[in-house]
Amino acid sequence: MRVLFMCTANSCRSILSEAMFNHLAPQGFEAVSAGSFPKGQVLPRSLTTLQEAGISIAGLTSKGNDAFEDNPPDIVITVCDKAAGEACPVYFGPALKAHWGLEDPSEVHGDETAINAAFHATLARIETRCRAFLALPFAELDRAALKCELDRISLL
Repeated sequence: MRVLFMCTANSCRSILSEAMFNHLAPQGFEAVSAGSFPKGQVLPRSLTTLQEAGISIAGLTSKGNDAFEDNPPDIVITVCDKAAGEACPVYFGPALKAHWGLEDPSEVHGDETAINAAFHATLARIETRCRAFLALPFAELDRAALKCELDRISLL
């Protein structure tokens, strides 16, 4: 199963989600990320936060959703409020879509301690959601039931 985490800039929340999902995922599951208006670079603090959590940053790049035109995902999950109302590209056609909104830790103002805490709190919330996703009984869920579960996970 291929999951696309999508955000506007693909520099923070979608990158954190891709890395955490792949860190936790068993064989047969893969996450990628993209942005509707990619920044072109990953925020250094996103990479530092992942490294501090012991999660690989290998291969993480900021890219547009057109990067997956020839290999569309099974599920598209938007992770920022700005992306929630955006239309997914038509070539994602049958992909199941969900929204797991997250506040942007890069918009937190304050000292280094406060900013680091915001990034780590966001990563912890992503971990909770990814663990809930990966614990789903996929063989028992039809498309509608899976959509309900994805919506339920968004509240965690």
